[in-house]
Amino acid sequence: MDLKQAKELVRGRLSDKRYEHTINVKKMAVKLAKHYGTDPEQAALAALLHDAAKELPKDEMRAIMQAYPQYAQGGEARPTPVWHGICAAILARTEWGVTDEAVLSAIACHTAGKAGMTQLDKILYLADMTSAERDWPGVEKLRKLEMKDLDAAMLAALKQTNGFVLSEGKPLDPESKAAYEDILAHSGQNEG
Repeated sequence: MDLKQAKELVRGRLSDKRYEHTINVKKMAVKLAKHYGTDPEQAALAALLHDAAKELPKDEMRAIMQAYPQYAQGGEARPTPVWHGICAAILARTEWGVTDEAVLSAIACHTAGKAGMTQLDKILYLADMTSAERDWPGVEKLRKLEMKDLDAAMLAALKQTNGFVLSEGKPLDPESKAAYEDILAHSGQNEG
């Protein structure tokens, strides 16, 4: 699947607002990829497809994960907000002809992160949080940080997301905690 096909596919699957977000994520992901020497084509494809399953009903997402348990990453047992990334990666792999494992990984973990994240995984995770239409308190600070230090930005982003999820009284995806601890251990950053 090329970028034009990916864009056409998601245009037909997403609301106007979600499509605008997707295009903004693509722009930010390409900017970060170029800045950090990661393949901008991979970043663009992952960004275009990252929310391709976002507007599917939960029952449909559950059915996709049940049909492909080898790719579902324990999906059903995980909090429902991460399902759409897993499902988008499954659909990309099984129906849309995406064979690039790096792209599939970035799509699957763009909501929660995971231990052992690649540079592309981190770029998509951050691009999703800092895309142009995002205006949560602290987003400007994160936009500056992500251009200086990818790991420091990931730690800040995961801390922000995990804190928000917990403050809402919702279950934290164990992969988010694993991502934070893994990056902290490998970055030499002091927690604080």
